[in-house]
Amino acid sequence: MPSAPVTIPAVVQWRCLPFAELSGEALYELLRLRSRVFVVEQQCIFLDMDGMDAACLHVLGETVGDAGERKLVASTRLVPAGVAFGEASIGRVVTAPEARSGGLGHALMAESLQQLTILWGQQPVRIGAQAHLENFYNRHGFVSDNKPYIEDGIAHIEMIRP
Repeated sequence: MPSAPVTIPAVVQWRCLPFAELSGEALYELLRLRSRVFVVEQQCIFLDMDGMDAACLHVLGETVGDAGERKLVASTRLVPAGVAFGEASIGRVVTAPEARSGGLGHALMAESLQQLTILWGQQPVRIGAQAHLENFYNRHGFVSDNKPYIEDGIAHIEMIRP
C-alpha cells in the first residue's frame, strides 16, 4: 500500500548507529523503508538481509514531529573495509519516495561520507551503484570503473571515490 504524500520539514536530524544500538523500532523502520524501495518500488526480489548489517554502521535521516515522533526518510549503511570490498563502502542508499526531489539524497551522501571519515579516517570509498545513478554519485566524487554488471536484475557499476 503506497504511503500518503507528506510534507517533509526542511530539517532532517542525522544519527549514525552501530547495528547493536538500533532499537527494535528503528531497525523495523529501517528494514521497512529498504523493503518499500528496493523490493516493492524497484520490483527487485532479493534478500536484503544479507548478513552484513551487523558489521556496519547505519546512517539514519529522520524528521521529528511536534510530539517528538521520528519518521525515517533516508538511510545508508557504512561498511568497513574488508566486508564488502577491500575499501570502505557506503551501501543500501535509500530515500523515502515521498521525501525525494528536495536534495535529500545529496544530503544523505554528504552526511554518510562525513560519518565514514569520522569513523575510519580519510580513505578511498568503493560502491556498487545502480548504473542509472552514475551522475548522482559523480557529484560526490565517485568515478566509474566502466564495467557494468547485473545484480538482482539491475545494471550496476562499481565506483570509487579516491
